[in-house]
Amino acid sequence: MPSYELALVLRQLTRPELISVIKRTAESILDKGGVIRKLENLGTRALPYKVSEHGVVHREGTHFTIAFDTAPTRIADLKEEFGRDIDIVRRYIFKVEEPEVKPCTLHEEMLPPAYRKDVQEIVAAAQKKQKKKYNYNSGLDYYPFQK
Repeated sequence: MPSYELALVLRQLTRPELISVIKRTAESILDKGGVIRKLENLGTRALPYKVSEHGVVHREGTHFTIAFDTAPTRIADLKEEFGRDIDIVRRYIFKVEEPEVKPCTLHEEMLPPAYRKDVQEIVAAAQKKQKKKYNYNSGLDYYPFQK
């Protein structure tokens, strides 16, 4: 199952109401066959602009992130369910991509440029594109015509 992250902005609520909203959100993920990996409270903050949701204008919100795993076919159902919840102001679901593992090349980067593999490849490519010098075949050791 792929990993997803749910970013939630909840309206200004008291602590018991906030707990019930988070519990309701988590239960809906679990009901759809998901597995919750991490739940993080990012606190209550002023929103960057006025947000109108469900007929109410919001200026502050409580931010949460929930990391979970579920089947990709269930994401649309979760978005629809969270869209109907009047306590959720904004909801975004992001797919979490695994970061690429790149090998450490510090020892190669510390070499002088002439010894680096990539620089040697560039020099070799430049030498292939270089024009050959004209061989006049005149038997003279100098060019008899002025250039």
